[in-house]
Amino acid sequence: MLSQLMALFGFFSLVLVLVYWINRAVVLFDQLIADGQSAGVFLEFTALTLPAVIRLALPLAAFAAAVYVTNRMTTDSELVVMQATGYSLFRLARPVLYFGLIVAVLMSLLMHVLVPMSSAQLALRQSEIARNVTARLLTPGTFIEPISGVTFYIRDVTPGGELYDIFLSDTRSPEDQVTYTASRAFLVRDGDETQLVMIDGMVQTLRLSDQRLFTTQFADFSYNIGELIPATGPGGRRASHLSTWALLHPTPELVAETGTSAARMIADGHDRFSQSLLGTVAALIGFATLMVGSYSRFGVWRQIVVAIALIVVVKALETAGLNAARADARLWFLTYLPGIGGLAIVWFLLVWAGRPYLFKRRISAEAPA
Repeated sequence: MLSQLMALFGFFSLVLVLVYWINRAVVLFDQLIADGQSAGVFLEFTALTLPAVIRLALPLAAFAAAVYVTNRMTTDSELVVMQATGYSLFRLARPVLYFGLIVAVLMSLLMHVLVPMSSAQLALRQSEIARNVTARLLTPGTFIEPISGVTFYIRDVTPGGELYDIFLSDTRSPEDQVTYTASRAFLVRDGDETQLVMIDGMVQTLRLSDQRLFTTQFADFSYNIGELIPATGPGGRRASHLSTWALLHPTPELVAETGTSAARMIADGHDRFSQSLLGTVAALIGFATLMVGSYSRFGVWRQIVVAIALIVVVKALETAGLNAARADARLWFLTYLPGIGGLAIVWFLLVWAGRPYLFKRRISAEAPA
């Protein structure tokens, strides 16, 4: 049974990962290729998103594999024969438990190592791409359209960063079109904004309502191009980039760097352990639910629907427990609510399946007078 579970788990994992990955790749393709990046950068970014995609797919694949194998073995009467030889349902659940533990090990590797590393590397590469975008904006001798409705041109750039012969056309407004020209310019950082300071130039404003042109000469003029040039700094780390140990022991410096609270960091650290158990819980729920109820020629679709509903209940417990733990650091143990609640559901279902008449009323027959 364990070998069948592993084989089906590999198949369902591959299918789900491909579905999630292709969906993510389409979004990245629009962002990167349209921005002028190479196919190599696109492949690198999609590879860095793969651990997070696998993390989402593994619990679903474990649940699907457990349901499929249990349904097939029940249909072929294999589980019925094993029960007839004296095997209890808890004994039959051992292969599913071993399978769930293997999934838990894989999930732990993802949650504690691969996902944080890939997230941090992805943020670093995004920062490097942002700097490349800035460099392309300062390409001399080329008309560039960084965003729709804005055209930018410079004739030359000196090694000191001085720009010569500037042309900037802004046609985004439906009321007027503005064109800036200048003999020289500099890029100046003003806090989080980037200013283009133009020297000895002119502003031409065309009012579209009556086609009147207004011109203004200036000695120096500042134009905010922060929305044209992404921020080039690497920025602080996010909580998702930190190790589990750092999340469980937040320092004031880490709290300030990530811009989050200590309670949230502690809850996210414990949530990584809780997430690692979801594959085990999902597989056991899939097995235990299908063992409840008697044989029906219409199949086990009702049990499958109930199993899916129970997975939804476990996810609801996860959301409620995580939100409570993020609000109060003393409630960190609530992050394990989905694992504990899921195992309690499995125990209840197996007891119920082993005693099918436990919750049925006994009807006593009265002797005729």
